[in-house]
Amino acid sequence: MKITIETLVAAPVEKVWEAWTTPHAITQWNFASADWHCPSASLDLRSGGKFSYRMEAKDGSFGFDFGGTFSSLAKQERIDLTIDDGRQVTVMFASHPVGTKVTETFEAEGQNSAELQRQGWQAILDNFKHYVEATAGSKEAKQR
Repeated sequence: MKITIETLVAAPVEKVWEAWTTPHAITQWNFASADWHCPSASLDLRSGGKFSYRMEAKDGSFGFDFGGTFSSLAKQERIDLTIDDGRQVTVMFASHPVGTKVTETFEAEGQNSAELQRQGWQAILDNFKHYVEATAGSKEAKQR
């Protein structure tokens, strides 16, 4: 089963792409709730390149590595990847009159309900949106 989530980010596609593909930026948004964080992220952004993101509870009670391989890339348009457990993920970036639409489609895993997976991935995507809008807004204000 495939699950699709999306958000509309009030920032140009260049800023959205940069935040999605820069390790330092990823560590600022790649978690579903305030009691989690992403202490490290690394990626080799090319077809066949690997990525690895460490996600941990801030209290140290639990953590895991989320990694895989990029299958194909179209800069500022699309990322296809395979998670280490074999599931496929596609992330689409589309210019929109008020910013950038980000659509993420992923294959569900079998341990958690589809709704729980949708909520978790959407929470991370919402965190991404807030991070990009906050940083894009502050950078644009500084340029004025």
